[in-house]
Amino acid sequence: MLNFQLQGFIPSTSPVYTAGNKCIVTSRYPANSSVRLLRHNNGTGQPARLQKGGDFPFTLVTILTEFSSLLNAKLDVASIGLFSQYSVSVSVSVWVVVVVVVVVVADGMETSTVKDTGVVLPETQPRQQQDGQFGCSLEQLQQLAESRDLKALRTSFGGLAGLEASLLTDRNTGLSPDESLLSPASSSRRQQFGDNRLPMKREPPFWQLMWMAYNDYVLFLLTGAAIVSLALGLYQAFGIPHTADSPGVEWVEGVAILVAIIIIVLVSALNDFQKQHQFRRLNKKQQDRNVKVVRAGRPQEISIHDVVVGDVVQIEPGDVIPADGIMIQGLLLRCDESSMTGESDLRPKYPANEACSKAAIPTAHGDDKEAPAMDPFIISGTRVAEGMGSFLVIATGRNSVYGRILVTLEDEPAPTPLQVKLAGLAKNIAICGGVVALIFFVILFIKFLAELPHSTRSAAEKGQLFLNIFIIALTVVVIAVPEGLPLAVTLSLAFATTRMLRDRNLVRSLRACETMGNATSICSDKTGTLTQNKMTVIASSVGINSRSAEGSSSSLTEYIRNLSPAVKSILKQSIVVNSTAFEADDSSFVGSRTESALLTLAREALGMGPVEVERSNARVEYLVPFDSSRKCMISVVHLENDKYRAYVKGASEILLRSCTRALDSPETGVSPIPHSDDAMSNVQEIISKYAARSLRTITLAYRDFDTWPPSNGIDISGDVDIAVDRILQNLTFLAVMGIQDPLRDGVPDAIQMCAKAGVTVRMVTGDNLLTAKSIASEAGIITDSKDIAMDAAEFRTLEKPRQIELIPHLKVLARSTPDDKRILVKRLKEMGEIVAVTGDGTNDAAALTAADVGFSMGISGTEVAREASSIVLLDDNFASIVKAIMWGRAVNDAVRKFLQFQITITITSVGLTFVSAVANGNEQSVLTAVQLMWINLFQDTMAALALATDPPSARILDRKPMPQSASLITTPMWKMIIGQSIYQMAVTLVLYFAGSSIFHYRTAHEKAQLETAIFNTYVWLQIFNMYNNRQLENTVNVAEGVLQNWLFITISAIMVGAQILIAFVGGQPFSVVRMTGAQWAYSLVLGFLSIPLGFLIRQVPDRPIEWVMRVLSDASRRWPMRRARRV
Repeated sequence: MLNFQLQGFIPSTSPVYTAGNKCIVTSRYPANSSVRLLRHNNGTGQPARLQKGGDFPFTLVTILTEFSSLLNAKLDVASIGLFSQYSVSVSVSVWVVVVVVVVVVADGMETSTVKDTGVVLPETQPRQQQDGQFGCSLEQLQQLAESRDLKALRTSFGGLAGLEASLLTDRNTGLSPDESLLSPASSSRRQQFGDNRLPMKREPPFWQLMWMAYNDYVLFLLTGAAIVSLALGLYQAFGIPHTADSPGVEWVEGVAILVAIIIIVLVSALNDFQKQHQFRRLNKKQQDRNVKVVRAGRPQEISIHDVVVGDVVQIEPGDVIPADGIMIQGLLLRCDESSMTGESDLRPKYPANEACSKAAIPTAHGDDKEAPAMDPFIISGTRVAEGMGSFLVIATGRNSVYGRILVTLEDEPAPTPLQVKLAGLAKNIAICGGVVALIFFVILFIKFLAELPHSTRSAAEKGQLFLNIFIIALTVVVIAVPEGLPLAVTLSLAFATTRMLRDRNLVRSLRACETMGNATSICSDKTGTLTQNKMTVIASSVGINSRSAEGSSSSLTEYIRNLSPAVKSILKQSIVVNSTAFEADDSSFVGSRTESALLTLAREALGMGPVEVERSNARVEYLVPFDSSRKCMISVVHLENDKYRAYVKGASEILLRSCTRALDSPETGVSPIPHSDDAMSNVQEIISKYAARSLRTITLAYRDFDTWPPSNGIDISGDVDIAVDRILQNLTFLAVMGIQDPLRDGVPDAIQMCAKAGVTVRMVTGDNLLTAKSIASEAGIITDSKDIAMDAAEFRTLEKPRQIELIPHLKVLARSTPDDKRILVKRLKEMGEIVAVTGDGTNDAAALTAADVGFSMGISGTEVAREASSIVLLDDNFASIVKAIMWGRAVNDAVRKFLQFQITITITSVGLTFVSAVANGNEQSVLTAVQLMWINLFQDTMAALALATDPPSARILDRKPMPQSASLITTPMWKMIIGQSIYQMAVTLVLYFAGSSIFHYRTAHEKAQLETAIFNTYVWLQIFNMYNNRQLENTVNVAEGVLQNWLFITISAIMVGAQILIAFVGGQPFSVVRMTGAQWAYSLVLGFLSIPLGFLIRQVPDRPIEWVMRVLSDASRRWPMRRARRV
């Protein structure tokens, strides 16, 4: 049985009947394109075309037709059966209620039989391809996209028709329905032309990360010293006789230092690898987005990664081109190619057929004269600035122009402001530590030289003593250099961005994560951000004397159904044609929520059929897509009476000013009358009433023309804005629609939380002032009589000083354009504010870029807006912005927590090493090099992991934002650092110098136990102090929220377990022996006392500390000036 279906604009629901060898296809819609019968090559389902001008390959064609009228029409018939073989173009001059029987007999040609039909069809080969193979290579397509050679497109590829034949696709219906991602056809297409995944930057392997972690001059010196120490130790162990009670284990320390270095390098490399993995996942999420394609004749949204060569992609303003291609059709399409060419002017694009036909103009001498070039080439990575259209994909992914550029780039992400601050601080700390280590080495070396003449040690022992001095000095440098600071900020950013993704915030710029914690002002859109973006038309006024019942969509539907058929027809066409939303497979609408609400009304109340069918019956001559600066959309349609009608949809106040006529009695028919002042007041009253109920108002209007392009001076080929201004004159008012968009749940609470956190929320919306004020009051943005709501047109006319004077009280800016939003952001930044702004349109890119943090809409936003933003709101929800504030503050807090912890360890470990080694007769430190390396390991790595991963608590919004100029180390932090450092050094030095006397230790074993207990106590002081550093505020409960951070608990357990293990089995490498229970007890108690001590330190007033810090700061500034004056 041969199976046929109608293609083009014929609905998929058209009835198809089969009987025996006959196929009956019925449709009630005429078509304007010739009939094709598709050939399926080798079961791949790819269409093959008959060559133009070829002989008609049939000896018998029988067509039985039932005529309904003698109107010119053509049928598009296509076989979709698996075994069907050929396609034939047949023009039929009929309205179709059709019975088609096609019987084909081969005439002197090779034949093959269609199963179950008895129909024999001839074998011919399509142009440019053989046996289902593509007719062009990847290299040819790459060269075409790179060169943008119109002559090559015309001559080498045969224009658009030849190109689509070579790529086995169709410009109207796209790829065939059986070409899914898992089909052999699609696999072959991807294998030959590649997929649409952009090349990712090559990440260093693990061994390279280890080398990068080890590539530090201090670690090099320490390794060299450890090797020399190991060699001397081996010589002492095996080259010098030892007694039975004194085994030669001098080599152990050298091995222990080398093992410690290896562990530090491994842990650092693992952290880098984990960070790399997290950011790779984040980058993949950033790159993934949906694009609109036509497949099987139906528009649909697919992932950008699923786009393949041969796809037909639809584009509109705000889209970023996903692949290279050739334009098929479009209206006023202009692209911003500045990112590729450096040219700031928008580049117009033309359909390939038009460009090829005008490329060469025959002259009187018979040769061709090159015409001015018309560019049909669509380049990946560029942006659609104006117009709309579709293009045929010819290169994807790494094979596209944009992809090949990315391959050559090796850009490193710029450091964030916090990373820059920390790098400077780390450098200063390292310099101080280096100076202390140098002084330490010089003092001990002088002491060593002074004792040489009187020393009874052997040469090896003297060499080992010198190496010990050198190793301890190097270890002080290792301790002082805060490698953990960059790690802490990187880990906190990686953790925050990953968790923010769960909270529906996709971070595109790491600096935004930090900056958001300091934000003082948020300029938010209304629709979709503060509201649900679930729009429903619930009220309408058609004409000037008719109004629907208010309160529900059902009463509105009943009202519209009672309008005259002529008015309903105009309403339906003004909604359907003047829209870019389309119908999905599940009958829902995809696109603008406002347009979807109007289309839903048209389907329920105006009898609208499938959107594709309705639009196919309209001959659109001109279209201007909606633009947030123009606030309207225009479609010009060729009517049946050979007249033209411009349908206009947009902001009520703007369109009403352009209306000079209006419908009078829509229940009886289309009867426009002059638009009087009373009528205007009536409509304005309706709009105000809708706005007071928080309804968005959309006005529909139209204007009739005798000819198109009009003969009254409207130049549609020039500047679009000028053409729009000319069209928006003498309009006829059709209707105003009231659209309900409820406030999002939780928005009032979120705005209240912002107020508590010291962040001012302002609404910047395109809606009218009354609607905006109503929503702002409901959301809690306007709470005081001093709060100002202003129309953007009025704000625009104010002088800069007056604007700055009003801004502190300005809460609503209505009927604003993207430029108004940009100006407001600029003024706020001039006033010293840290500004976050939301945007969804292409023209919002300027404001998003100007803001300190730009939030784009993941659902309703254009790709240009997403590219310009630093954070994408995946759910378009204002509450997600509050989450971003919390995580931004958490990042800054995490770094400060670790900084407070590390500086305490640096001060105490360097101070203890210096004092004890200088005071000791053997130049030995209270902490050995291996013990210091262990402390360095958990302070730089484990503590960074533990303290950088605390999730934000609700209390984080209880304080005002900190200015970006604020010091990294605050007064409360200095209090904790100084207080804990004094306590730790006092405890350790008392135990070191007076422990034997206090505990009456006399034997060498007891003294070794004391040294072990001192090391154990110092480590427990750090473990308990890590809990102190979890809170930066003056709180009693330092363990608050600890159970929510499993990583902190895990790392604490690892540190505790490792310390216990070292104390029991560390032995010679760590210079420890088994301790008694009492020694364990006072180690733990002395360590635990740091927690209540932390509470007492927090009770000390900040003012005395601030005064001391201010005096020291002033002195540090005056000293260089005094020195300069002396010089």
